[in-house]
Amino acid sequence: MIVYFTGTGNSRCCAERLAELLGEECRDVFHLLRNGIAGEFVSTKPWVFVAPTYSWRLPRVFAELIRTSSFSGSKEAYFVMTCGSDAGNAGAYNRTLCREKGFHDRGTLPVVMPENYVAMFPVPEAEEAQAIIAAAQPVLEEGAACIREGRDFPPLHVGAMDRLKSGIVNTLFYRFCVKAAPFTATARCISCGKCEKVCPLGNIRMEEGRPKWGRRCTHCMACICLCPAEAIEYGRASRGKPRYHCPLDGEQ
Repeated sequence: MIVYFTGTGNSRCCAERLAELLGEECRDVFHLLRNGIAGEFVSTKPWVFVAPTYSWRLPRVFAELIRTSSFSGSKEAYFVMTCGSDAGNAGAYNRTLCREKGFHDRGTLPVVMPENYVAMFPVPEAEEAQAIIAAAQPVLEEGAACIREGRDFPPLHVGAMDRLKSGIVNTLFYRFCVKAAPFTATARCISCGKCEKVCPLGNIRMEEGRPKWGRRCTHCMACICLCPAEAIEYGRASRGKPRYHCPLDGEQ
């Protein structure tokens, strides 16, 4: 079974492609996260966890959902992590998570997809994004072959910088960067409420036709990238940047 978390659609795109290649069931954890409940999953086939890379590790909200959910049947676990460039030393933390859950870790597969983190990094224009998505397809096909044949994902070369990024940098990222306060709605806001609808943690509420952010933000960028009017900014960091969401992305 493929279990995935997505913000702007990259991981959904990859999960659905893997499901197509493998003939597997695909489960989105959006409503579990939104409602604050653990999942109950049953599968005799390997678990394939698909998620974005947040500061070179699984998003904390997704890792915690895996910890608190029950998984009956298979004890084999693969991790597919979408990223803008690399997944650092995420595999080591995924192995630790597997030990906690009693899974046999079959490896971590980074899949480079278009960057969506407008709060910090450059975001590609549509044509470049399409080329990046196309380049990811052979990686997904090879990953699917590994799963189908019961092989581990290829081992990743991990250096000192990778360990640093997934270690102390990740800790500092969550402590100092993952904040909702810089989000604002500009005069372009059309009061459609989509930002409230797509937030996986229910951190946005519409008040008098305007979005208000709370403190439970995971920096998935769904609100800012899926706004149909491009009316949301993240301080000055997002100004002038394209808004990206996977063109194959479905609606919540």
